[in-house]
Amino acid sequence: MPDTKKIINFMGGRRIAMFLSVGLMIASIGVLAFKGLNFGLDFTGGTLIEVIYEESVPLQQVREDLSAAGYESAIVVNFGSDTDVLVRMPDGMSPTLGDEVLAVLLAGTEGEIELRRIEFVGPQVGEELREQGGLAVLLALLVVLIYVAMRFQVKFSIGAVAALGHDVLITLGVFALVGWDFDLTVLAAILAVIGYSLNDSIVVADRIRENLRKLRKHEADEVINISLTETLDRTLVTSGTTLLVLLTLAFVGGEMIHSFALALLIGIGVGTYSSIYIVASLLLTMNISQDDLIVVEKEGAEIDDLP
Repeated sequence: MPDTKKIINFMGGRRIAMFLSVGLMIASIGVLAFKGLNFGLDFTGGTLIEVIYEESVPLQQVREDLSAAGYESAIVVNFGSDTDVLVRMPDGMSPTLGDEVLAVLLAGTEGEIELRRIEFVGPQVGEELREQGGLAVLLALLVVLIYVAMRFQVKFSIGAVAALGHDVLITLGVFALVGWDFDLTVLAAILAVIGYSLNDSIVVADRIRENLRKLRKHEADEVINISLTETLDRTLVTSGTTLLVLLTLAFVGGEMIHSFALALLIGIGVGTYSSIYIVASLLLTMNISQDDLIVVEKEGAEIDDLP
C-alpha cells in the first residue's frame, strides 16, 4: 500500500456506531411489535382488478369515484402506461366485484373502459405467503452463516450474519414506522438487500483476512483500519452508483416499483454502513487476531509488512 495513503481510524468510533446500531434495532423491534407491517394484498388477501382506459385518467379521480361508491379501501395505481389502471380491493372477494367496479369507473368517464383481468387472493394464501417469505429470509441468513464460516472463519460468519440481520431489521422497522405497503416486491427487495450486503461484507472480510495474515506486527484494530481504508473507494463507488439508479426508480419508475426501490434504498444505505462498522466491530469484540488465521508457511517464505 502506498505510504502517502492516509489510514482512516474507523474503529475509533466503533463504540458510538454500535450504540447507534443497537438503538436503531431496538426501535425497529418496538415498532414492528406494536405497530406491525402494513401488509399488502399479496399477504392479506383480496381482489385485484386491471382495467384499460381509452385515454389517460388522473388516478385521484379514480380513487374519488371508488370512494364515493363505498370502496374507500381501494388502492389505485398505474400498471405500465397511464391508461392501464390497477385497482386493489383488500376487503373484496365477491365474484361480481369486477363488474361492479367497472360500472363505477364507467360512470366517472366518458370514454370506454376494458376489464383486462380480475384475480382473487384468499386470506389463507396470504398467510402462507407471509410464512414462506419469513422462512426464505431466515434460510438466506442460515446459508450465509454456513458459507462464510466455510469460506473464511466462524468469527467472520457471525459478523456477516449480524450485519445482514441488522440491515433487514432496520429496513422492516422503517416500513412499519412510515406505514408503507409491504408486498411481494418489497420481500424480493429484502432478499436482494441480503445479497448486496453479503457481497460488501465478503469484500471487507476478505481484505481483513488477507491483511491479518500479512501484517503480523500490527494490532487487530490497525489491520482492520488499513483494510477498511483500502476497500473504501470500492465501497463508495459501488454503493453510490447503485443508489443513483434506485433514486431514479423511486422517483420516476412508477408506483408499481416504488416500494421495491424504497426498500432497496434503505437496505443498501444501511448495508454500506454495516459492512464497515458491524462486521469489523464484531471481529474486534470477538478478539480476532492473526492466531485465528494461522497458515503454514513454507520454509524461507517472506512475510510482507508495512514500513
